[in-house]
Amino acid sequence: SFRHKTRYRQSMAAGIGDIVNVVVKKGKPDLRSKIERAVIVRQKKEFRRPNVWRVKFEDNAAVVLKDDAGNPKGTLIKGAIPEEIKDRWPAISKIAKIIV
Repeated sequence: SFRHKTRYRQSMAAGIGDIVNVVVKKGKPDLRSKIERAVIVRQKKEFRRPNVWRVKFEDNAAVVLKDDAGNPKGTLIKGAIPEEIKDRWPAISKIAKIIV
């Protein structure tokens, strides 16, 4: 049976480091209005780390992926990304400016 972490009749939840299907709203015309796969790198909703710290960001952000191996389409990530991304997606952490 398929289980997910939401209430009955609610859409499934995703958090930091999860792969989701997205549609690009702003950006280059060749990326817009197409369904792409992306990894969530920032979220406004605070999340808890194992050391009992709570982390939240001022915006929501995702990185569009080039292939299933986790390589990003872009060459630079503006803004900070959490350490959880560094452990799970090393190719994304290589192009990030700041890791929190």
